[in-house]
Amino acid sequence: MENIDWKKINYNLPHQKTLEESKRRKEMFKQMDGNGNGFLSLAEIDKGVRDVLNLEEEVFHCKKAIMRAFQAAKNKYKSKSKYGPDYIELLEFRYFLIYLRQYFEYWVMFTKLDTSGDHKINFDEFKSAIPQLEAWGVKMENPRKTFDKVSKGDGNIIFDEFCTWAIQESLDLEDDEDINDPDELKGKK
Repeated sequence: MENIDWKKINYNLPHQKTLEESKRRKEMFKQMDGNGNGFLSLAEIDKGVRDVLNLEEEVFHCKKAIMRAFQAAKNKYKSKSKYGPDYIELLEFRYFLIYLRQYFEYWVMFTKLDTSGDHKINFDEFKSAIPQLEAWGVKMENPRKTFDKVSKGDGNIIFDEFCTWAIQESLDLEDDEDINDPDELKGKK
């Protein structure tokens, strides 16, 4: 995952509380909501990342990031509909965009650490990445203890575990263009 156009990603994920970005979000939501029922399913979100957000090359293939963002956003507000808890509604769509941006950043971090490409980080990969992790904002006194805590003692860190830890530690890529709402993410697992 080299040469990521963070400006494009941030622009294509309009999350700010401005009139212009609100209008863009509403139009994007409408385009993704193919059946017009006011709910976005995971399938509609997935297709929309490619076709509406125009992030096929960058984000579309990061299914775990899309799934985590969907799960985090779909219950952001209490729905008046019995179907609401299973889908993203318009009020939650802004949060989905924020979370998608953040989870994509975590996916980029995760893949940098996963040098074997097996979608897991073992202790050797983790230990050799300590300088990288420190550049992202974590100070580690005892790498083994930290690894065991993050991996829940099973010998590998998977993406979900990495995300939970990255949020707790406020990890931040040093070579991306940050979004303006980092506080929106605090405490969201």
